Amino acid sequence: MKLCVFDFDSTLMDGETIDFLAASLGLEEKVSSITEKAMQGELDFFESLTTRVGLLKGLEEKKVKEICHSLPYMPGAKETISELKKRGYKVVVFSGGFRTATSYAKDILGYDADFSNVLHVKENKLTGLVGGDMMFDFSKGDMMQRLQSLLGVSKKDTIAVGDGANDRSMFVHADLKVAFCAKEILKKEANAIIDVKDMRKLIEFL
Repeated sequence: MKLCVFDFDSTLMDGETIDFLAASLGLEEKVSSITEKAMQGELDFFESLTTRVGLLKGLEEKKVKEICHSLPYMPGAKETISELKKRGYKVVVFSGGFRTATSYAKDILGYDADFSNVLHVKENKLTGLVGGDMMFDFSKGDMMQRLQSLLGVSKKDTIAVGDGANDRSMFVHADLKVAFCAKEILKKEANAIIDVKDMRKLIEFL
């Protein structure tokens, strides 16, 4: 068995889920500047995530679902996942974003499983709290090791694809480390770089 793990926001999806959510409250600029700093590695991921989600307090759950279910996917994402699966890969998503988006996209893009975070809801509105699988800078690397152990997959048979600072921890455990339209901090640790928004380019590195 082989394993390919993708980041979701700005990798399989063209944009950042939290920025789309913030835009509906007129807070896109404020939230996206924090997102950008976190992806550049200038802010602690946990602190930046909890700060940004706090700003979404009061957003209706119905609106969250509406936005998360109409996100623009990256060109070539579906075809690339299909090709990976034909070649014997288990395809998994690790996202510092939200399950409302990643679980919905799973059936559309065709990956096998998703690990992400959950926005806390009370009385049909966001409370500004968040919890889940991908809360910290180290979370992706930690989950990668557990998944490799569970599936019996070696580092040699593992691919990691991402764009931001919080993807560095999973790069450590993959032989093919793909920086996709990525921040410089991640490119430095990659051994494959794709600078065009076309996920089909990944197939050239297999």
